[in-house]
Amino acid sequence: MSLIKKIHHVAYRCRDAKETVEFYRDVLGMAFTTAFAEDRVPSTHEPDPYMHVFLDAGMGNVLAFFELPTRDPMGRDPNTPSWVQHIAFEVADLAALESTRQKLIERGIEVVGPTDHGLFKSIYFFDPNGHRLELTVNTGTPEQERLAREVAPAMLEEWSR
Repeated sequence: MSLIKKIHHVAYRCRDAKETVEFYRDVLGMAFTTAFAEDRVPSTHEPDPYMHVFLDAGMGNVLAFFELPTRDPMGRDPNTPSWVQHIAFEVADLAALESTRQKLIERGIEVVGPTDHGLFKSIYFFDPNGHRLELTVNTGTPEQERLAREVAPAMLEEWSR
């Protein structure tokens, strides 16, 4: 039995908390649920003012962001390609994927895809903070999914050699 019950939330940095909440609420339909504004970090008691916002990504999944106004501007790891680090959200069906793709394009947001990965199809784009996002819909059959799980250990072993 796993020690972990579920992911409580995943937190990223943002440039502007209000802009970030508006993007995730208005473009992706996430409910804005909670905000904390503090002058000190609760775990370390260091002085470091921040705004911490939480958005409901559905089914108990929570996405959170920190705005850190006294810190240097945010960046990203220059040694990691921009396509690697991303947040992937599952949507209900291909119609939802396509309608969101159109909504993003209408807002002037560059979208890559749909990309067919075999078991799922995805679109990719960036949020206002430069975080790469993926919207995906599962398209694989139960048999394809079973086969993918079955061969995963052997593929990993081969890769590690």
